[in-house]
Amino acid sequence: MTVYETLAKEILNYVGGKDNVNSLTHCITRLRFKLKEESIAQDEALKNLEGVVTVMKSAGQYQVVIGNQVQDVYEQLAPLLHAEQPQTVQGAEKEKLLDRFVDIISGIFQPILGIMAACGMIKGLNMLFMTLGLYAETSGGYMIINAIGDALFTFLPLFLGYTSARKFGLKPMVGLVIGGIMCYPGIQSSALSGSLKPLYTMFEGTMFASPVYIDFFGIPVISMDYTSTVIPVIFIVYFASKCEKLFSKFVPDLVKFFFVPMLTLLVALPIGFLLIGPVATFGSKIIAETIISIRNVSPMLAGGLVGLTWQILVIFGLHWGFIPVYINNIVTNGYDNVMMPFFACTFATSAVILVIMLKTRDRKMKELCLPNFISGIFGVTEPGIYGILLPLKKPFIISCIAGGIGGAFYGFCNFRKFSMGGMGIFEFPAMMEPDGSWGNLLVAVSGVLLTMIAAVILMLLFYREKEAGQSDKTMLDTKEHEKSVEDTPALLEDIAICSPLKGDVLELAQVEDAAFSAGILGKGCAIVPAEGEVYAPVDGVLTTLFPTKHALGITSDDGVEVLIHIGLNTVQLNGEGFTAHVQQGERVSRGQHLLSFDLAELKDKGYCLQTPVIITNTNDYLEILSTMQKEVMPDDVLLHVMNS
Repeated sequence: MTVYETLAKEILNYVGGKDNVNSLTHCITRLRFKLKEESIAQDEALKNLEGVVTVMKSAGQYQVVIGNQVQDVYEQLAPLLHAEQPQTVQGAEKEKLLDRFVDIISGIFQPILGIMAACGMIKGLNMLFMTLGLYAETSGGYMIINAIGDALFTFLPLFLGYTSARKFGLKPMVGLVIGGIMCYPGIQSSALSGSLKPLYTMFEGTMFASPVYIDFFGIPVISMDYTSTVIPVIFIVYFASKCEKLFSKFVPDLVKFFFVPMLTLLVALPIGFLLIGPVATFGSKIIAETIISIRNVSPMLAGGLVGLTWQILVIFGLHWGFIPVYINNIVTNGYDNVMMPFFACTFATSAVILVIMLKTRDRKMKELCLPNFISGIFGVTEPGIYGILLPLKKPFIISCIAGGIGGAFYGFCNFRKFSMGGMGIFEFPAMMEPDGSWGNLLVAVSGVLLTMIAAVILMLLFYREKEAGQSDKTMLDTKEHEKSVEDTPALLEDIAICSPLKGDVLELAQVEDAAFSAGILGKGCAIVPAEGEVYAPVDGVLTTLFPTKHALGITSDDGVEVLIHIGLNTVQLNGEGFTAHVQQGERVSRGQHLLSFDLAELKDKGYCLQTPVIITNTNDYLEILSTMQKEVMPDDVLLHVMNS
């Protein structure tokens, strides 16, 4: 029996059993009973239940305040009352697999897209200045600037561990630690192979041959270099999130603070190193060997396949399977012609982003496109893939097709690279033939032009402006707001939550609802609206839109959970007078118009207009500070969420 099943049965018992219940509904925070005899209900017993915040009696309803888990409890209560199954919340229908994948990847990469683009540009500029002879590759200046640009990509699992944890509901610091463990120098394959002799080789004689340097209490560990990888850390964090939820159920509250993270790490990481990492490695090897086999039959087909699928491989982190092939070919043959068709993809991505930038009327999209275009030219395409192409879907498909066209050309022309190093346009010097002839370099330039022209033509034919206009739903805005609070210590992070309404500001304690005024559901403040329009206070995802549209919840990109509850007891209107302009699950941008409501109608029907704006995950932060302004406009800073 689950926690919610137990709680549902206890609540039903303490309200007097199903025979004492005339009806049951729920809003965003509380169960709303209409009881035959309220005197039968055991108020104090209900208040003392773990999972019940408080009990209230208002508007002819017996209200049991649950909080964010109210839907889970309701779903267990409804069958006990022989009630109809809960209706599906608008926009919460089962997502398509692709949409779920895009949402997960976008949510994980969005917080770091801006800095990824910045670091990519720094790497490219450093290579440019070195190529122009401004300083040598061995100089301290080059090394420091290279570290500035390359550190994020080298230690990518740390950043993805943190953002993945936020996406999967794991404590972010646990996710960060997981990323750090995966980058721990002593367990990287390069370090182990340099200091130890293999104990033995697993799968010897097959493409999966893997030297084993260490074991985990007798279980062989197939080592790999996890720095710069993507998929292993995401899957390990996902698994860890399930472990944390499991351990939280039975670990006593007294030791839960440290015992749950300890158990989570001790279970998730060994399984990650023993299973998830090797699976990713073998997947890469299968793809690499497949490409080599196809090339033996048709270089053009193999080149087209590499170009077509390369960006997909990047998303899953499987492109690393080509790296050993690439290095081996250059060392052994003096050149590589197997992996190099991927070179077209860099410029396919850049060309598609350029077209989007020129066509879109969305200012935020334009702002994001320019640095990602430059970063792509320099060879760093991940920010553009994760932040622009993948969320918009069709441009991503177009870039893959254009990359396939360029890759096929490169395969047909036996395009080669003669030395390692360089990215994007800075790879051209490595494509000069050892004898000084220009033939291979001309192939490189021709392939870039062909790829970019193909990308532009396909975008002009198949990408419509209306799709660009939808970018406020799918676009991942990486531009952070400037945040400051007077006299706030510099070591504290201040996350600004803007006002969703125009109106007068009230302290939360002044709200005429005990659950809100006591701060039981979270800290914040309230607004008495001057007009019936609601706007997004943050960039994030509309995680909750109640069917009656009187309340909505947004999870910001920073992980702050914001609840906007329009008026008090307005759930009784059953959506009358409310018009939603977005759907649950949509991505929203700060200032985006979310909802309209008939202010005059609410007044005429006698509803209290006080609109609480609260942070439902208050306990995750040091403090929630309200504005000192008496009146606010949409986009004025309403709350400051202080984080360490």
